[in-house]
Amino acid sequence: MSRDSFLKGALVLTAAGVVVKMIGAVNRIVLSRLLGGEGIGLYQLAYPIYLLALSVSSAGLPVAISILVAEKVALSDTRGARRIFHISFVVLTITGLFFSILLYYGAGWLIESQFVRDERAYYALVALAPAIFCVTVMSSYRGYFQGQQTMIPTALSQIIEQIVRVFVMIGLAYYLLSYGIEFAAAGASFGAAPGAACGLLLLIIYERRQRQRNPDRFQRQRKVKESWFFIVSRMVRLAFPVSLANVMVPVVASIDLMIVPARLEIAGYTVQQATELFGYLTGMAVALINVPAILTGALAASLVPAVAQGFTLNRQEEVRQKLSTALTLANAITVPAMCGLYLLATPISLMLYGTPNAGAAVSTLSLGIVFLGIHQVSTGVLQGLGHTTVPVVNMFFAAIIKIVLSYFLTALPHFGIQGAALATVADFAVGALLNMLFIYRVLGCCFSVDKCLATCAAAAVMGLTVLKTYDIVMIRVFSNTIATLASVASAILIYGITLVLMGGIGLVDMERLPRVGPLLVKGFRWVLRR
Repeated sequence: MSRDSFLKGALVLTAAGVVVKMIGAVNRIVLSRLLGGEGIGLYQLAYPIYLLALSVSSAGLPVAISILVAEKVALSDTRGARRIFHISFVVLTITGLFFSILLYYGAGWLIESQFVRDERAYYALVALAPAIFCVTVMSSYRGYFQGQQTMIPTALSQIIEQIVRVFVMIGLAYYLLSYGIEFAAAGASFGAAPGAACGLLLLIIYERRQRQRNPDRFQRQRKVKESWFFIVSRMVRLAFPVSLANVMVPVVASIDLMIVPARLEIAGYTVQQATELFGYLTGMAVALINVPAILTGALAASLVPAVAQGFTLNRQEEVRQKLSTALTLANAITVPAMCGLYLLATPISLMLYGTPNAGAAVSTLSLGIVFLGIHQVSTGVLQGLGHTTVPVVNMFFAAIIKIVLSYFLTALPHFGIQGAALATVADFAVGALLNMLFIYRVLGCCFSVDKCLATCAAAAVMGLTVLKTYDIVMIRVFSNTIATLASVASAILIYGITLVLMGGIGLVDMERLPRVGPLLVKGFRWVLRR
């Protein structure tokens, strides 16, 4: 396995993530225009519950599978790796079925108990139930392939899942809109189930063909065969903290579901207005800040097995080098993304969603993009090192801060939905800082201050370019869409050149990127010659 093989996996997942997000962005735009803020709000009222059930059903096992499989691969015990997959498949099939049924029959209780304040979200909750089973089972396959640092199956399944999901969502939402906004939101929610089913089918076919092509690969086994109890107990020890971390995200989202709309009502908004503002934040602003998180999420997923293999073979310097590379790449993407979204929040909201009203939430939430990237990468490293408890403890402290800030800031009229966005930024920042402090204690300094400063300087130059370009184009053509697209295009060009000239990313760093690296270096040198 090459030293930078995790970059290859990250590149594959990033490419798939870009495709998935592009499809998702189109879907979000169409749904936003089709359902409006109120319909998106109903969808978002149900979605955190779905994420919570999904997180509990998988119980952090995908990450544990990835770690354990990576350890077996590092020791050339491929038979043991497959045994881990079989055990996890059985466990996840049972839990997925259980929580799918639980959500279906428990949706009415969630409405009656006022856990979900708008009773119209009932249909969206019921429609999401079948997806839990398919996604949970699919996670066992993805964890198995990622543990081998084979990211293509995961990437392809993500693309197929998203394509089918979007077609079903838009089709059903359009068809059911005449029956009422709550049924249209439910139709959009149901799209997750057939999408996940198609992704699962693709992984099943890929795994079977892999066995047929390499029948001898899985015949090796260690002299001492590990028992089911030993494997399950080890898996649980790794998975339990990860499951708590995974559960904490939808739990906090569910708490937001209870706090934010209610506190917006205290700030003076009606129930419908509060639902609409909640939709702007969770359905529109969050979708935008998740775009640059594609790369950092892919880096984190690739780092888990790569770090686990390096740690198993006692190669700490290799682990430090991988973390440094991942942080450099993450900052090179998230810093300019934060700057661009902050400056163009309202124009982008108007261009994509047809309304400027989400601009305030987008600009505030954009401040957390950098912290989100660092948090994702650092969590991947800690999980790969086997310190799976650390991220969840750090997330717990960060979540407390978020909840407190959401409660107080959202109820203030001059903050409103921006108060909830600021609380989310604080959540990302605290979690990232605590993770990096622990990594520093274990591995030492793995962060280049010089490259970070160069990245910030390049982003500042880019920001000036964005503002100037937008003003000039708006004066001449008076089109928000054209001005926004022109600003983004000029920003990408200026930032890329400035970043390399200032040393944020060197030509050596670029050349290490698999396949595309040498092409980027040649292109940059050609631009300089011209």
